[in-house]
Amino acid sequence: MNVLICDDSGFARKQLARALPADWHVNLHQAADGLEGVEQILMGHGDLIFLDLTMPQMDGYGVLETLQREGLRNKVIVVSGDIQPEAYQRVMALGALDFIKKPASPETLRALLRQHGLWQTATPAALAAAPDLSPSPLQSAISFTPELRDVYQELANVAMGQAADLLARLLDAFVLLPIPNVNVLEVSELHMALSAAAESDTLSAVCQGFIGAGIAGEALLLFHDASFQDLARLMNHQGELDHNAELELLMDTANVLIGAFLRGYANQLDTPFSQGHPVVLGQHRSIQDLIQTNQSRWRRTLAIEINYRIQGHAVQCDLLLLFTEDSIATMNNKIMHML
Repeated sequence: MNVLICDDSGFARKQLARALPADWHVNLHQAADGLEGVEQILMGHGDLIFLDLTMPQMDGYGVLETLQREGLRNKVIVVSGDIQPEAYQRVMALGALDFIKKPASPETLRALLRQHGLWQTATPAALAAAPDLSPSPLQSAISFTPELRDVYQELANVAMGQAADLLARLLDAFVLLPIPNVNVLEVSELHMALSAAAESDTLSAVCQGFIGAGIAGEALLLFHDASFQDLARLMNHQGELDHNAELELLMDTANVLIGAFLRGYANQLDTPFSQGHPVVLGQHRSIQDLIQTNQSRWRRTLAIEINYRIQGHAVQCDLLLLFTEDSIATMNNKIMHML
């Protein structure tokens, strides 16, 4: 059998490959985006496809639509951090065999493959002959390389999906998810990380600190002011949309997105975070004003930026995770074990 892993994250592809049964004798292929995945499929490399949803060039939905349009009967198992109910319904309607959330554990994959008749438990002799895919203990220390950035992006992708799922259930709507941006920034460069937010005339912002074992930072939610009317309708807000009502909507959204993201991110690093009280940095202000007023809070930082949008509604917000410079070394050490 030719098995294709289609995911824009190299780390996610390696993680899934290592989670596959060691005694499953297949030809393994990889693709870094949907277009490359379709090319591999047309070359006969995708009898079974493990497919991510959030990818550049062509996303997972586009791959499934292409297979359906061309009448191709390849088996597809979606492996995604976007676990919203509507995402599941959409991929199943497009012909996916099954849907599992990231990161997929070896136990989950074995049960799924066994359920669909794609793999059976091997004999002890076959297991003894299987290659050792565990990482080398002599792996050298890692600086902030493209490979490491890819891991941070995948960690954010999984946490982002969990936060979106909670928001989607709260609003009974579908949350459009981007590919997270990950960069090490000086405070003078922070406005570049917020370029998407700068397109809005005015914003409202909430900041919440967090700390764990050797990891600390702040989560910053920038809410586009033009989003308040649609958000109020989605949350069935009754009465006038005054200053206090907008503040309540802002805090509710911040609690959902920041809390769920930090839980998902901390669980992957096996480091629980304690969260401080959320603080309103400003309402109905320009992005330049917000940065100038609060730039003393931020120094050199690892920044993870995510732009959330609600399909069919004018609701948009930017979630920015700002980790202290000291935290980067701690997280790098944890990620080295994951690699």
